[in-house]
Amino acid sequence: MNKLTKIALGSFLMIGIVFTGLVAQAGGWDNFKLRYFFLTQYFHDQNKELADIRAQQKIDPVKTARIDLNQLLAGGPPKDGIPSIDNPKFDTPKTTPFKKDELVIGVVMNGEAKAYPFGIMNWHEMVNDTVGGINLAISYCPLCDTIVTFQRGNTTYGVSGKLYQSCLVMYDRADDTLYSQPWALGVVGAGVNRSLARVPAVKTTLGAWLAKYPNSKILSTDTGYNRNYQRYPYGTYYTDNRMIFPVRNQKVRKLHPKAIVSYVWEANNQTPKNRFAGVSVQFSHTEMEKVSTKVVSFANRKIRARWDNQLKTVIVEEFDGKPIPNSTAFAFVYPAFF
Repeated sequence: MNKLTKIALGSFLMIGIVFTGLVAQAGGWDNFKLRYFFLTQYFHDQNKELADIRAQQKIDPVKTARIDLNQLLAGGPPKDGIPSIDNPKFDTPKTTPFKKDELVIGVVMNGEAKAYPFGIMNWHEMVNDTVGGINLAISYCPLCDTIVTFQRGNTTYGVSGKLYQSCLVMYDRADDTLYSQPWALGVVGAGVNRSLARVPAVKTTLGAWLAKYPNSKILSTDTGYNRNYQRYPYGTYYTDNRMIFPVRNQKVRKLHPKAIVSYVWEANNQTPKNRFAGVSVQFSHTEMEKVSTKVVSFANRKIRARWDNQLKTVIVEEFDGKPIPNSTAFAFVYPAFF
């Protein structure tokens, strides 16, 4: 072995030791990937989203955007790098590989019940489906724990690869409009300021969901992609204090950043730059489990939030019992968006 070969091997060994140390310091490979996510931007085209809007709509996204585009951050993967599920398959309660304690998004439309396990949603974030004869998009942001389900019409929605205030930015494949998921609002493109037609969805466990809807279908792991749907890919993120991306207005937050809340919101016709316009209110799950029911003023009327002991989640509804679409979220999300 000559001198140059020895030097090269020594260098590789040193790099390996340093790399192993960084992974260990981060708390494992998944935490390491989150901490150094920004390195992936050098391997992907991070300009495709806005370029597609310019090409298809012949509009200037900079001049027409609802948000400041310097706050539209690259999340790492490129456009569609996190693939939506566009032809979902479903299991029965007897054939699903998921256990009863698996967190799911539960949706019921026209008597048809479906459950979308977090184990799959963590990897795909978006499912274009039809429930009860209604074309829906079921979206989930693992970085924010936000769930927004809405009518998609004849188009489908995908994951843009961009983040706004650390949360998922979706895009409409019909016109490439970018939507801020926690607002369910178009923020860049032809559909800017357009609110999506939301429908109720709940976060619960598979066991609790099936106890209430025993004939529910469960999203299948047969997605066409090779993923380990039994593994959480974000390390300790779900419970630790970290927020990977910059998030505003955190000084007013009183809860642990990853405490679970539910919020309800309704946009108005105002279009202030970089801000939400309308009404909103949040409910802490810990508090609601203790008080059971809470009545608040919302859009010139009284609405009720209640703790559902069966589903172990917050339900928001009109006084006649009609459910109001709402979303769960990590506690850092509400001050950042509302």
